[in-house]
Amino acid sequence: MVHGEIKTPPFSSTARIEAGFLLRLLQIGEKLKMPHSRPMPSIGSNCHELRINDGRSTWRIIYRIDDDAIIILEVFNKKTQQTSKKVIEISKKRIKEYDNG
Repeated sequence: MVHGEIKTPPFSSTARIEAGFLLRLLQIGEKLKMPHSRPMPSIGSNCHELRINDGRSTWRIIYRIDDDAIIILEVFNKKTQQTSKKVIEISKKRIKEYDNG
């Protein structure tokens, strides 16, 4: 069982609606591609980064697609071109905990 929590980021209402819409598409089996989502093989198999632009902020939701679930691994405000090592390590740790739970 994965423990901890992901706090709701301070998305604008528009960004919150976009994130919810894109997550719903994933839940019904849609395969999202750029510019909405990109694969993150550095984290693991079936892991992706959902991209939400919100005015001056750029939010990312790291997720994994399983047969029966979309697992949210991390939500963060992306400030650099490259995903930080810390975010990648946190996401890998959460996958391991989830798979071993």
